[in-house]
Amino acid sequence: MTTHVNLLLTPDKADNASLLLKQLGQRYVQYINRSYCRSGTLGEGRFRSSVAREEDYVLACYRYIEVNQARAEMVKHPRYYRWSSYRINAEGQASNVITQHEQYRALGRSEEARREAYRVLVQNRAEVLRDTRAATNGNYALGSRRFQAEISALAGRRVTRGRAGRPPKDPPVPEGKVSSTRR
Repeated sequence: MTTHVNLLLTPDKADNASLLLKQLGQRYVQYINRSYCRSGTLGEGRFRSSVAREEDYVLACYRYIEVNQARAEMVKHPRYYRWSSYRINAEGQASNVITQHEQYRALGRSEEARREAYRVLVQNRAEVLRDTRAATNGNYALGSRRFQAEISALAGRRVTRGRAGRPPKDPPVPEGKVSSTRR
């Protein structure tokens, strides 16, 4: 994309993804600043991320990333975007950078069967793209309610979208009645 990069990472340790992006960002900024005799930051903020349940959402993330350029009308089809992994996943182009995820490999017994199944998935793009974008932009967990509750307990914080505005006030208690919240 012209304003950002989408990556699907499966780290082997909890903080490896954030450390990778931190180091990448620092080195890239240093390179640009040296090359163009400038100083300061390049980005508008920290990276956005979302933890996703593999079984249900990894392929949705694949699709989200690969149809993003077509959705933004930068190209007519994901295959035409220079930096897309679509040609690798759907058309079999060789890559020494991309590693196929286990969920992708489960799409079929042969390479051609996987590529065909993946092309069909990409054609059916609308159903989960909205949820994937909201989870990534909001740093929410992408998965079932049970998965979100598990991640919330592990993280010790809310990992789903909250309600806008202030919490509702307790209703007024009529005179002579005792509120269950008062002691």
